[in-house]
Amino acid sequence: MKPNFETISKEVIHLLSFPQADVLATREEVQQRQLELDRALALGNLEHSKIRIYFEDNESKKVVETTVWAVTDQRVILKQGHSIPINRIYKSA
Repeated sequence: MKPNFETISKEVIHLLSFPQADVLATREEVQQRQLELDRALALGNLEHSKIRIYFEDNESKKVVETTVWAVTDQRVILKQGHSIPINRIYKSA
């Protein structure tokens, strides 16, 4: 993805603040994001593989490398109970 994403550790995610608005504009982008998150969940549960999640909080664009433990309707759940609202995620890879 673009190089303007700041790399952070998953341990600081709980300190971030997330606006309500979705970062994606089209239905196709939203559908693609869901497919990527479902794949990330499968990789996390089956192979314990880490993936990169590109997202935006209320300050800037960030990327975290982590294992996805669960995906709910609204959030991606990471290790240690940290989570990111799905509507703030650009992409997972």
